[in-house]
Amino acid sequence: MSVRSGFGEIKFLRQHEKVKPMSDNYEKIVADNLGRLYENLPPDLAGRLPAAQEGDAFVFEAFGETCRITPGRIVIGDGGYPPVMGIMISLYALAAKTDPCVPLPLKAFKDFPNTMPYVGAFATHTENILAPHTAAVKKNIARIKTVLKGRDASPDTPGDFNVVVYPLPKIALCYIFYEADEDFPASVTCLYSNNADRFLPIDALADVGEYTSKRIIALAG
Repeated sequence: MSVRSGFGEIKFLRQHEKVKPMSDNYEKIVADNLGRLYENLPPDLAGRLPAAQEGDAFVFEAFGETCRITPGRIVIGDGGYPPVMGIMISLYALAAKTDPCVPLPLKAFKDFPNTMPYVGAFATHTENILAPHTAAVKKNIARIKTVLKGRDASPDTPGDFNVVVYPLPKIALCYIFYEADEDFPASVTCLYSNNADRFLPIDALADVGEYTSKRIIALAG
């Protein structure tokens, strides 16, 4: 897969965002990825995602919203989503495999191959961004679990509380929350299902963490 057809191109576009509206560039990337997908559409794509197939469309839950992939566009929820999420979905479809999600053992983002360029941004945009919202997340944890197909982590998981969510059908994220006390501020650790890198390129996998955290913040109110 050419890096310039995915998140590597997004980074290039962000550096040159004055050239043309970003949404136009994102939409072009999505359109190109959909063209590649439907040009060689796997006959078992519905099972790989997994998704319900409706003609040439594929419908499944993504980031707590109904997602619909068609040859011409990707629609998530009511359509009011950040355009970059359309790229994540198109890359997830392009990378779709028959492998099941392997939830355990959980894996830190830095433990996947080739993550070094993204580790700092991942900590900032996925973990640290959530820390100030720890109390609100705890208060609204039932709602977060309902929307993001969540559940408690295994009993031996550390932290004051935790939640496992599924932003995409085959990618699970485990958020471990440590509440603030008189000695330490609140903090958050985010771990991935063991084989999450089978279903997305590493740079896109980092952005799944970022946008899942933003979704959790929105749900926590």
